[in-house]
Amino acid sequence: MPSEYNIPFVGLKNGLHSFDFTIEKTFFETLDYFDFSKVDIRVNLELTKKEQLLELHFYGHGAVEVPCDISTELFDLPIETQMQMIVKFGSAFESPSEEIMILPHGTYQIDVTQQIYEMIILAVPQKKIHPQVADGTLKSAILDKLKLLAPKEQNTSTNDQTDPRWDQLKKLI
Repeated sequence: MPSEYNIPFVGLKNGLHSFDFTIEKTFFETLDYFDFSKVDIRVNLELTKKEQLLELHFYGHGAVEVPCDISTELFDLPIETQMQMIVKFGSAFESPSEEIMILPHGTYQIDVTQQIYEMIILAVPQKKIHPQVADGTLKSAILDKLKLLAPKEQNTSTNDQTDPRWDQLKKLI
């Protein structure tokens, strides 16, 4: 991954430092992730350097263009997300949890590519529905076909009748 996502922290003074990133489609293509048609996300990283650790606060906002799971129409899905992480130093690289990372002593920079990737991917809902599908204003051939294929409501008078075999079994109870 390009060095633009590597944060050299050795020369930084203790305190708060801010870094801004513009995430586009090429960021995800480099990581072999092709689910987004377009990407326009701004990520702000606030790094607080302390004597023995680093605190990272990621804030992301923007939009990704994705296909609707119902109509397959492309739409811009707004993204608002944040993530926090603590970086400590130890004898070897370790990641005991999502919020904690241990870097080997002597490390002078941290690559935040994976953290930005995960933060954005986890902000996308599993089911992506076009806003106009949700409010019923989208006109689409696929939606028209789905309405034709939808099961018709059954008459409630026919539902009142039960299978006589089940009636006999209910008597046993």
